[in-house]
Parts: sequence; C-alpha cells; structure tokens
Amino acid sequence: MEDKKKMKGLKIRSNISSNKENSIPETFAMFKDSDYNGIISSFANDHIYKICLLKSGEGIIAYDDKSILVKGNSLVFTNPSTVHSWKPLDTNIKGFTCLFTEEFVNHHLRSNSLSRSLLFQVNGNHVVTLDHKSFEHIYRILEQMYKEWQSSYSAKFELLRSYLQVIIHESVKFLPILSHSPQNYKVRLTDLFMELLENQFPIDTPQQRLKLKNAYEFATRLAIHTNHLNRAVKERMGNTTSQIISERILKEAENLLRCTDWNISEIAHALGFGHTSNFNIFFKKRTGQAPTVFRKIANNPSSSNYG
Repeated sequence: MEDKKKMKGLKIRSNISSNKENSIPETFAMFKDSDYNGIISSFANDHIYKICLLKSGEGIIAYDDKSILVKGNSLVFTNPSTVHSWKPLDTNIKGFTCLFTEEFVNHHLRSNSLSRSLLFQVNGNHVVTLDHKSFEHIYRILEQMYKEWQSSYSAKFELLRSYLQVIIHESVKFLPILSHSPQNYKVRLTDLFMELLENQFPIDTPQQRLKLKNAYEFATRLAIHTNHLNRAVKERMGNTTSQIISERILKEAENLLRCTDWNISEIAHALGFGHTSNFNIFFKKRTGQAPTVFRKIANNPSSSNYG
C-alpha cells in the first residue's frame, strides 16, 4: 500500500546514489501477482512506462482503435504516448509489472536498435504472446529484477537498468515475427468477440448462468461501442452479432435438452432467460418445436410424429 501511495505522485522511488552517473532521483518500481490489476488500471494514462508479464489470468487492454484480450504467457509494453485502459476479467491474475519514468530510462536504453523496441513505438504491437521457452526466459529475468528491487544492494538501480535493457533487446527479436502476421482491427475484434462467446460454454450446472447474452454486453466487456462490434462481426462473419449469439445459445439449449435431466426452467435460467416463457418462445421460433417436444423426440426418435 505504501508503494502505491508513492507511485501516485510519480515518485516511484527516490534513491540518490553516490555514483555520479546515478545522481538523479531514481523512479522505478515493481509489483507482483495480487497487485497486478490495480497497478495497471491506476497508471493506464499516466506518464509512466510499463512492462507487464502475465503468467496466468486474463484481461482486456483497450487502445483508441482496438481491444486486445491478454491471457497467460503474454508480455505487454505501454508508454506515455500510448493511451490505453485495462479491464481485468480475472481477480486472480499473476505476473510481474515493471514501472519506470523517463528519468530512469537513460540514453543508452534508447539508442541504436532499441529505438525499434515495442516499448518505444507509439503505434505497433504492444502485446506479445510468448512460447513456453521465451516466457520462462523473460519470467526468470523479471523474477531476479523483483528480488533486486527489494534488496538493499547499493548499486541495484544500475543492475535493474541492465536487466531492463535485456528485456528490451528481447522484445526487438519478436518484431520480425509479428511483422509477417498483421491483423486488421475488424479481424482482431471479431476474434475477441468469438473467444468471449465460446468461453461461456459449456454450461455445466443448473446454477451456472450465462453472463454475456447480447451485443451490448459483449461490446461493453470489450470496451467499445456496440456499432463498432456489429460492423466488424457482420463484415467478417456474414451474420449479425445477435444472430451469432442466438445460434450459439440455441446450440447449447439443444445439448442441454438432449444430455441432461434438468427441467426447462433450469435450462432457461442457465441460458440467461428471465422467464421460462421467453425461452420457450426463443426456442420454438428457431426450431419450430417447443423445448419439451424437442427433448421427447431427441430421447425417443420413434416419437418424431409427436404433435
């Protein structure tokens, strides 16, 4: 809590070294695991550079023109020129967050090839999904940085700069890979929508309840306007957002009617319908059969002529 208070004033940490090269107040801090969501959200639009490594959990980082679902094994870079917001989808996010100001980043970190780094690009790829080997490598570096940050070693800021330089160099290695697989905004947005939709299924218990049921709720979760989502999905998928949601809910309803002994009201509730009658209308409109009739035929094909 004390560290967070210090961060609010942009003086992340003050430490005037006797070394002349480090004679300015150092502004650097690191946080781990439970502080992850709060730190990213608190400094979303502040004059701070951030390197975040997400080990587990997920959230959405939103920029002016795009929203990106960030999941485990991801490395995120943000800078003062990149306006963004963070919306956690998980309360148990684990990883490291490294924060520092312009004062901490000396000219060595911005020279030569480092100017191409993800960290210093205003526009570009700020989220990298790492393979297992790369993730373990970066994680070990940040883990060591965190230990040094908490230590009383007199030259720790000089050492932290060195570790930071390694991470920035590693990020440059990812650029050629990313440049060969560009994704436009509408494709990325549609993929995020479809992933959020599928993540809600299957429904495993009658007590489970569908959380996102319409285009507005999905758009809100993605931190964009509903019209933007609708246009992107329609162009990519050929169907409207509402049609795709309805088809997926219908598919789950049919599975539950076939494979469970839940009563109709339990199924209706789990699928997000406030009243069983609304579910009956929804189901019959799309299949031509009431849910009870569909279940009887599914469980006893010989009764297919049931009226």
